[in-house]
Amino acid sequence: MLADCFQGKRLNSPNDVVVKSDGTIYFSDPPYGIKPEQQEQPFQAVYRLSPHGELTVVATDFDGPNGLAFSPDERQIYIDDSGRRHIRVFDVQPDGTLANDRLFCNLNVTKPGAPDGMKLDLAGRIYCTAAGGVWVLDASGNHLGTIVTPDPPSNCAWGDADGQTLYITALHSVYKLRVNTPGVTL
Repeated sequence: MLADCFQGKRLNSPNDVVVKSDGTIYFSDPPYGIKPEQQEQPFQAVYRLSPHGELTVVATDFDGPNGLAFSPDERQIYIDDSGRRHIRVFDVQPDGTLANDRLFCNLNVTKPGAPDGMKLDLAGRIYCTAAGGVWVLDASGNHLGTIVTPDPPSNCAWGDADGQTLYITALHSVYKLRVNTPGVTL
């Protein structure tokens, strides 16, 4: 086990994880897998685990931190907040801390479903499972369209040897879709 506690208190329920090319791990820790009375941490956070095993908090002001994804150059990290139904973007500093927090895209629509899993392609487009399917956003946060799935989607991942197949997990199924631009497969 890499980490189960922070400052002597159990983590909530680590959820999504991304790993930088230098081996640094970032993960979200929402309370989804525990009952309210089981929560020991005073916040829902995003953590950083250094290659040397040091665990630090890099963001604490989330209702439900969930999906994480790095930009193709790893200079930015996108974090969705299922509770607030939006995606924020942060600059990744040389020491691994996060700075310049800003709203990237509001996904709060009237349809059921919250942002969850998220991946980027090499052109910087974001694919985020959310209300109605997988939202495709450009690098400025503009909604380009939605890949509609029969079941509510929960996560996605790039696959196949060329990285041009988007696999989508959903409530009852797994779907796959060939795309023109390969995904970021760090």
